[in-house]
Amino acid sequence: MNYYISKKIDATFEQAIDEVREALGIQGFGVFSETNIHEKLKEKLDVSFRKYTILGAYNLAYAYKALQNGDKIGTLLPCNVIVQELKKNKIEVAAIDPVTSMLAIENPKLAKIAGEIKVKLERAIKSLHTGVESFGLV
Repeated sequence: MNYYISKKIDATFEQAIDEVREALGIQGFGVFSETNIHEKLKEKLDVSFRKYTILGAYNLAYAYKALQNGDKIGTLLPCNVIVQELKKNKIEVAAIDPVTSMLAIENPKLAKIAGEIKVKLERAIKSLHTGVESFGLV
């Protein structure tokens, strides 16, 4: 079963982060958190890891709709988007497929909202320059 949407692009890591933020913004998402996994692993565990950042993205209008239809839905928010450096100037961007994450919840209204959010995330990722989209398998 697919659980993410991704695309590989040619860019520096920093350019990719900026482009992802911009693409998400165009689709109505704000980035409310940013976790630099590679820095945290070095700081806390003294291990080296590739450049890997998790962006916590919200579309507040959809978050509000979702919260009105399920008060525990916040456990599945935000929509996480990762940016990882596969090798120099080769970046992968991936986002959770919100429809898949909602499968365990038997609420048709939430499923509809998740479908709408998925379309917006797909548009954001598709708009990133020079790359090939893919859909990951569990």
